[in-house]
Amino acid sequence: MSITAYEGLYEGEAAVWLKAGRYEAAILPRIGGNLICFRDTENGYRFLHEPGAEEMEAFKANPGIHGIPVLFPPNRYEDGEFPWNGQTYRFPVNEEATGNHLHGFLHTAAWEVVEFGSSVTESFVTVAVKVDENHPSYQYLPFKYTVKLRYSLGEAGLSQQLLVHNEGEELMPCLLAFHTAINAPFAPGSTAQDYRVKLTIGNRWELSDRMLPTGSFQELTADEIALRDEGLYPFYAPMDNHYTAAAQNGRNRMELTDSKAGVTLVYDVGTSYKQWMIWNNSATEGFFCPEPQINLVNAPKVDLPADDIGLFSLEPGEYWEETSRIYIK
Repeated sequence: MSITAYEGLYEGEAAVWLKAGRYEAAILPRIGGNLICFRDTENGYRFLHEPGAEEMEAFKANPGIHGIPVLFPPNRYEDGEFPWNGQTYRFPVNEEATGNHLHGFLHTAAWEVVEFGSSVTESFVTVAVKVDENHPSYQYLPFKYTVKLRYSLGEAGLSQQLLVHNEGEELMPCLLAFHTAINAPFAPGSTAQDYRVKLTIGNRWELSDRMLPTGSFQELTADEIALRDEGLYPFYAPMDNHYTAAAQNGRNRMELTDSKAGVTLVYDVGTSYKQWMIWNNSATEGFFCPEPQINLVNAPKVDLPADDIGLFSLEPGEYWEETSRIYIK
């Protein structure tokens, strides 16, 4: 199996490419540390929603629906307010329709390449972003920390290792998600109608007209029960839904089956992600986003136990780590 890692370009942008046998992937360090593509070159599968040459300027302006964007802190915060440990931090309101802040600061930030290379079993790259008083986001969330992402490619598909380190002297919030954009269809010759998605969802959070959780749950519909149990067409209805995660057989994951090609794409995200957001672009066929999320939307302003809503914190010097994997079975 040919295995290599090298610096190159993706649609004119600086990238690190990984190759291992039939698989290839590319990351854009300077655009949010975004793993922008993951492909099976033998079968022509393109698993992630990639921007084409004509989409690159729009992608750079708003890199939220292609590849695997890093959201820190993720999703919506009411009026841009983020109360934490006796202080209230104020984020820019960047979603006019709801009057909320959306998606944090790291998916648009420049990340640095720490290392890349290959071994006899995998190719790999590590990127990092260090936030301190010199980083633009520090004015909104004044904590000192480093986030590292390591991607590796081998026979078992794409592995992601995430590490957050509190390098300051204060208790800091550790709220994070990935706005992972999955193609449906991902196989040439298939259509979206050939696909069924299954997700380890638990309860559905009730959301207000500002897309903020009320703290209550809604009863799952018959379609959502199918989504949880046997699988469902990914574009059965518009989805911008928020759920708790409920592991099945010890795992927290999405499974996307192409009945025509006879393959299933597995996105195993690890059990530290206690919430799912599911967005399908108003039921538009082509791609959808199963988003593993540590925390409930707007968690710092929801009056529920911290462990129930994933309101994670890191003490000075502490690390938080989780791994995920995308593969075919």
